[in-house]
Amino acid sequence: MSSGQKASASGEAKLRIGVIGAGVMGSNHARVLAGLPGVSLTGIADPLQAHRARAEEFIGCRTFTSMDELLAAGVDAVTVAAPTHLHHEISLACIAKGIHVLVEKPIASTVEEGVEIVEAARKAGVTLMAGHVERFNPAVAAIKNAIKGEDILSIAITRVGPFPPRMSNVGVVIDLAVHDIDLIRWFTESDIIDVQPQLSSAVAEREDIALLQFRTASGVLAHINTNWLTPFKARNVTVATRGKYVMGDLLTRQVTECFGFQPDGSYSMRHLSVGHDEPLRAELLAFIDAVKNGSTPAVTGEQAVASLEIAIQCLQAPVSAAASSSRKGPRVVAG
Repeated sequence: MSSGQKASASGEAKLRIGVIGAGVMGSNHARVLAGLPGVSLTGIADPLQAHRARAEEFIGCRTFTSMDELLAAGVDAVTVAAPTHLHHEISLACIAKGIHVLVEKPIASTVEEGVEIVEAARKAGVTLMAGHVERFNPAVAAIKNAIKGEDILSIAITRVGPFPPRMSNVGVVIDLAVHDIDLIRWFTESDIIDVQPQLSSAVAEREDIALLQFRTASGVLAHINTNWLTPFKARNVTVATRGKYVMGDLLTRQVTECFGFQPDGSYSMRHLSVGHDEPLRAELLAFIDAVKNGSTPAVTGEQAVASLEIAIQCLQAPVSAAASSSRKGPRVVAG
């Protein structure tokens, strides 16, 4: 346990947390952390003056031009919201100093880099959590609770919207579908063993349409429909089990359960209770709890790496189905 943890646990001091990356996500991290009890926001680091200026105006916190300056100011933990290609370098540098890390999804650019981060955290004995914030959406939690103990048959997820100007180095699979790959694994509590991707680059340099089909080790069939061509955002999840059919809108946070199916086609329907927590706030509270108590994080590094591996296999399959099929891990069938 670090000195920061000891102080926090005894009530003598707050947990000192810094944010690395002052883009949209990093600024939101800092905003939420600044208002959490038992937390002292050390500041936010970003090499871009425009990002720092926005964070200073938006949050009123200290800003730093580099990660080294932020760490020198004193932190017990950091959240990493820098571009994905920097996750590996930043995470390893922080872990080497005994600092607890929450790293935004995807955990790294490659599976190999992700594994290195996980192993480094394990050897250093520090908390490593991945930022798959959709798990903390109250609607997702309501769906998870509704299907608990059920024999799940199929899952369908739609995550679509307009092209994001901020996106440059990844396509919809890494930016969007990785959320839902994680949800499928979390809902079913089972590994994905078959992957059948259909990808297209209609208007962007990288794939902007993806229809992904999966089968889990438990036999669940799952489907993800994602694109950057829809003029509005939509985030919908449906789960069919032997006893019920659950529908959730992750944006409006409305979850409906159909049950009591009869031979004549009739059934009963009810709206489920859904909380109002801000997902990012719930995620950061879970990270802080794991740091203070030394407990297993809500989203482990291993889970994040497993979801990243499936996403990367979706991208590689159309290029070389034979090569993908020969690799260890899920069998990949190119569409």
